[in-house]
Amino acid sequence: MLNIVLFGPPGAGKGTQSKMLIEKFKLIHLSTGDILRNEIKNKTSLGLQAKELMDHGKLVPDNVVINMIKSILKKNLNSNGFIFDGFPRTKEQAISLDQLLENQDTSISAMISLKVEDDELIKRLLERGKDSGRADDQSTEIIANRIEEYNNKTAPLKLYYNEQKKLHEISGLGSISKITSRLNLVINSL
Repeated sequence: MLNIVLFGPPGAGKGTQSKMLIEKFKLIHLSTGDILRNEIKNKTSLGLQAKELMDHGKLVPDNVVINMIKSILKKNLNSNGFIFDGFPRTKEQAISLDQLLENQDTSISAMISLKVEDDELIKRLLERGKDSGRADDQSTEIIANRIEEYNNKTAPLKLYYNEQKKLHEISGLGSISKITSRLNLVINSL
């Protein structure tokens, strides 16, 4: 089973590249944001628990998110694998994910990190904000804060996967097809 953590700062192109990888390698996309919205929409017990927390402005605890991921894994045990998007974000989440996957007789194959300089990220996100209407993509200050948050809290997760010899860093610059080719080279070498 091919299990990829696609990693990178906001605006690195994870969403765009996820679509390409899902199609080429027949992977299931596990986006924690999508999972939460789906569980809430379907009024599952986990979804109702998450909604109550979110309605009070609280973060959904790791164990709730892990249980949602566990549910999807169990429903798709015969799949080619998964692409993890937005999870894990911390070492603790990565350890929990590793334990969950181990219980399903699989593991993370690789973390592929898209590297893009901060000024390019800001430019991309401001451009995306013109089309998306997302308020958090329309302010240079907010974008800079999101990137700083990523650099301080999420980027250290790369060390965890590097210690396991699973980290692969590639340039997130160039055309979409060029970046996709770089990703395919890494995955084909696994």
